[in-house]
Amino acid sequence: MAIIKAFSVLPASPPSKSSRLSLFTLGFVMSLSTGLANVSLKYNSVGFYQMAKISVTPSIVLAEFIWFKKRVSFSKVVALTVVSIGVAVATVTDLQFSLFGACVALAWIIPSAVNKILWSTLQQQDNWTALALMWKTTPITLFFLASLIPFLDPPGVFSYDWNFRNTALILMSALLGFLLQWSGALALGATSAISHVVLGQFKTCVVLLGNYYIFGSNPGATSICGALTAIVGMSCYTYLNICNPKPQTGKLSPGKSSTQSRSSKENVDSHDAYGGESV
Repeated sequence: MAIIKAFSVLPASPPSKSSRLSLFTLGFVMSLSTGLANVSLKYNSVGFYQMAKISVTPSIVLAEFIWFKKRVSFSKVVALTVVSIGVAVATVTDLQFSLFGACVALAWIIPSAVNKILWSTLQQQDNWTALALMWKTTPITLFFLASLIPFLDPPGVFSYDWNFRNTALILMSALLGFLLQWSGALALGATSAISHVVLGQFKTCVVLLGNYYIFGSNPGATSICGALTAIVGMSCYTYLNICNPKPQTGKLSPGKSSTQSRSSKENVDSHDAYGGESV
């Protein structure tokens, strides 16, 4: 990020309504989301970790309803249920966990959901670009990750063998992690928190089916059927989103701002009886 800023490639921060508290909260929950996810994998089986990931979807739906009064249509609820069941059947092969690992996995769910919601909301409503928001929040995330290392990963970095090969691999992993974070932020800004979760589950199914068709691995007929079922649900969810696109918020051209403002006032009554917004 510093190199990008040095070459003047980093977009300027918008004259945003975002408070420092919002940026601080995003950086903090990002550190919790990353740190607790790795600790969960350390103490739990992959199957239990996948179950925790699946539970992020209903957590986002509930959180967005509480904060923004957004309601997911019944057809999308059915599609998301099919996706969750399909991913569970495809990936959850064992549920081995410890009490500490289970507590960590449960504690990870809420920061993960809040992280995705904040990324999507700040970009869509406050005109942040992905890179500019990463530049503002990454130092906060790094500070809290460094603070969590002694508690979540003792003795951590000081016991690692920092030879040339390991250091090169870590730097390569860091570069890929940056690209992953950037692409994920772009997806969150263009879609929604729920769609980003569905995209991640699609990646899981593609990896499973790709290993089967390309490399000849045999995850079992049950896992393959689960992955195919999940992809059907994802296709239905995508189709519903395309048929009912949500309006862009917070990104208005100057010529349309006053018109849109008047229009939004005239359309207040179009919201549902609970004052919420259907998604």
